[in-house]
Amino acid sequence: MPIITLTTDFGYKDPYAGAVKGAIYSQFPDARIVDISHDVTPFSVDEAAFMIYTSYSQFPKGTVHVIGVDAEHTPESPHIAALLDDHYFVCADNGVLSFILQKFRPTKAVVINIHDRIYSNFTVLDAFVQVACHIKRGGTLEVIGEPINELKSLPGILPILSNDSTSIRGKVIFIDNYGNAITNISRDVFESYGKGRNFILQARDQKFNRIYNRYSEIVKYDENGKSNKPDGKGLALFNNSGYLELATYKSNPLTVGSASSLFGLEINAPVTIQFES
Repeated sequence: MPIITLTTDFGYKDPYAGAVKGAIYSQFPDARIVDISHDVTPFSVDEAAFMIYTSYSQFPKGTVHVIGVDAEHTPESPHIAALLDDHYFVCADNGVLSFILQKFRPTKAVVINIHDRIYSNFTVLDAFVQVACHIKRGGTLEVIGEPINELKSLPGILPILSNDSTSIRGKVIFIDNYGNAITNISRDVFESYGKGRNFILQARDQKFNRIYNRYSEIVKYDENGKSNKPDGKGLALFNNSGYLELATYKSNPLTVGSASSLFGLEINAPVTIQFES
C-alpha cells in the first residue's frame, strides 16, 4: 500500500507542508499521504520522537514515515533511511527514532548519499521526498546510501532507576492538546522495578499514590447513578502508548484547566516515583 506519512514542525500557516505533498505527488502520483502532525514544537526532536512512536504502528507494514523535525543536513545529523519493525523511516539521525529503538533494532539502515546532487536549504522537500518515493516504487535502501550499524538516541530519554531500587526519576516529554503531561516512564519499567510496592508519585507539588488505567476510573457513582463530577480533578494513568501520564479529568485548558496549567508541568519537568523500601 503506497502510504507516506508526514511528521514535521512546519505548522499550517506556511506553505512548506503543502509543497512537500505536491513534490510527492509529482514523483509518485499513486501515493496516499497521511499527516501525523505538522504542529511539532519547532526543533523539538523529543516531541517528534514520541509522536512517531505512538502512531507509526497503526499503519500497515511497509509504510514510509517522513520526519521533518530539526532535519537540516549537517555532519552531526546526517540523513538516514531505516527499516524498523517492517516500517521505513526517512529522517535526520538526530535521535527522533529513540522510542522505537528501545524495542526494535534496525533491519536495515543507510546514510543517504544523494546530497551531492542537491543544492537546497529545504532538504525535506528535495532529499526526503526523493528517498520516500524511491522506496515506494520498490527501490532498495542500498541504492541510496551506505549501511550504518547504529542510530542515535536522545540523551535522557530513559528514566533513571536508583541503585537501591527505591525510586524512578523521569520527566515530562510531551504535552498534548488537552494539557495532559506525558512522561518517559513506561508501564513496563514501573511494574518490573516497583514489583507491586506502594509508592508516592510526585510532580511539582502534586502527589499521587494510585495510577489508573482509564480516565473514567476516577468517576464514582452513588446508588441513584449520579456521579461525583470529578471534572478538573488530577489523576495519573498509563495511556494507550503504555507511558505514565498526568492528567485532569475532562481537562480543558480554557475552563477547568489541565495538568500542564494547574500542576505547572512543562516539557522536562521532573517526575519522581518513590517506592516503599
